[in-house]
Amino acid sequence: MTAVSNSQAQKAATGQKLQALREAMALHQLDAYLIPSADEHINEYLPENKQRRAWISGFTGSAGDCLIGTSEAWVFADSRYYEQVETEVDAAHIHISKLGLEGHPSVTEAIKQMAENLEPFRLGFDPFTLSVQQFQGFQKALKETAVTLVPVTGNLIDPLWQDAPAATLSEVFALPDSVSGQSSAEKIAAVQAKLKTLKADFLPVTKLDQIAWLFNWRGQDIPYNPVFTAYALIAQNNAYLFMEASRIQPAALQALSNQVEIQPYEQYAAILKTLAAEQTALIDPKHTTCGTFTLIQAHNGQIKEAEHPIERMKAIKNPLEIAGMKAANLKASRGKIRAWAWLDQQISTGKPVTEESFKNAIEAFYAEEDGFFGLSFNTISGAGANASIVHYGTPNPHKTLEAGELFLIDSGCQFIGGTTDDTRTLLIGQQATPTQQLRYTAVLQAHINCAMQRFPKGTDGIRLDGITRAALWQHGLDYGHGTGHGVGAFLNVHEGPNGIHKMAHQPLEPGMITSVEPGFYEPGWGGIRLENLYLTVDRTTDTDTDWYGFESLTYIPFDQKLIDWQALSRPQLDWLSEYYQQILNQIGPTLSGEEAAWLQAACQIPKAANASN
Repeated sequence: MTAVSNSQAQKAATGQKLQALREAMALHQLDAYLIPSADEHINEYLPENKQRRAWISGFTGSAGDCLIGTSEAWVFADSRYYEQVETEVDAAHIHISKLGLEGHPSVTEAIKQMAENLEPFRLGFDPFTLSVQQFQGFQKALKETAVTLVPVTGNLIDPLWQDAPAATLSEVFALPDSVSGQSSAEKIAAVQAKLKTLKADFLPVTKLDQIAWLFNWRGQDIPYNPVFTAYALIAQNNAYLFMEASRIQPAALQALSNQVEIQPYEQYAAILKTLAAEQTALIDPKHTTCGTFTLIQAHNGQIKEAEHPIERMKAIKNPLEIAGMKAANLKASRGKIRAWAWLDQQISTGKPVTEESFKNAIEAFYAEEDGFFGLSFNTISGAGANASIVHYGTPNPHKTLEAGELFLIDSGCQFIGGTTDDTRTLLIGQQATPTQQLRYTAVLQAHINCAMQRFPKGTDGIRLDGITRAALWQHGLDYGHGTGHGVGAFLNVHEGPNGIHKMAHQPLEPGMITSVEPGFYEPGWGGIRLENLYLTVDRTTDTDTDWYGFESLTYIPFDQKLIDWQALSRPQLDWLSEYYQQILNQIGPTLSGEEAAWLQAACQIPKAANASN
């Protein structure tokens, strides 16, 4: 979900930028400076003027830190960005670490290498761009070294980035209770009740999706994310919201609880200091910056660490939020189905289609849907070898889709009331190779196995991740990214605490919405990913144990040409048959005659498959 392109001019400027930063480091007597991926609000997707790591290094991935020493520099990228980072970073000036590969250091390993012959070694960082959890992790990992962690007031990048874009200050509007399902006053009261239960006096709220959810407001300060830049402080009997009041619609102000006092954004630190004096702050290390934590401690505040109450409240959707998510995902499913039918028609009549022209087509179909607000991330439209780049960015206007290639489309929308994210991989042409069929079918089996899995209350995403991957492991295949992430309700396309991956300790609960997106990627060959969004629902029958399962929100067929029907088990085939019937029932009646006929054919399971399984 990021741009891959990078000009030679940008690469040439890297050395000059590094030199300027090193001069600033020298003024603070620093041996190294850490530039995290996140900003002051621990955003995954950043406002343009906060993309500091991208400015200094060229790397635009949604995750990955940068470490600048006096004579060497590093960028750290996970497996989603192995190919992308190679195209964006000037290796003559910056080393690339592909995290997880042998011989590629982690951030702390690289710091230790830099510090081997220096004692003491001063590592500088902006405390407002590092979470408490990250800071504590560095403290633990570097405990037995000569490294001293040095918080630096003000970000060292900002004065150097003289042509940084201006901050986006979008108009902020209110969601009606008929969409949010709960008033802001009720949400604030629930948070305040949690504070009293935990014997804490106040809660700092840093993350923008948490603030947008709590106040039932939306904006668009960050591309694709309907949020606005602000801080909040929730106390037991009142609350503060720090933002520019002039950009709030009058209707939104009228809906605001009289408990809430709006202050300028710049007053956050001052009021935090006052509130902290001799009081106890509820802090979630994962969702609070080191800067906020330090200010509380410096003004005699006490710290009580606990999970952020808003994060779980936000993740468990209420009935109206669920209804909005279902409606939004039906619209997005219809848009992708119509785009796929259009693609087949173009290919069958010999008309060329490029990665970019397909992107434009699908986004036009999305925009025709009622309540369309925008995309939820930049459309991934990658053909052939480009499909192996997990977060392939700008579709190539010169890359024509060729017969025999795999074509991966990962796209999503924001609608008033719902957020969507789905992926399909298609075959261009009619005849798949045995290798394409084997790998695609294994990914499909992995997806189905997770989608139809029934699991007891308390099951976390780690266990479901293993269940999903098993179908691929049987063939010696795997994928480097997680199996699934949480999704907000007309909020960020990535949210926690729920997910399906190797570190997902949060049990899945009814009302949570999570993606299921196994895949396989081979550089030069291509890639496969099959993604739906699923609502966790209660599947308890007459037992003493609560059992949960998944209900699909996405209704898009899979590519019949790529499926080895004989490899599917009877339960897998039954699931697919029922899923296809749901697609026909939900989407079919809303399509034109030609599109409905295309969908009917796309959902046709061969009779031979039913006979042999």
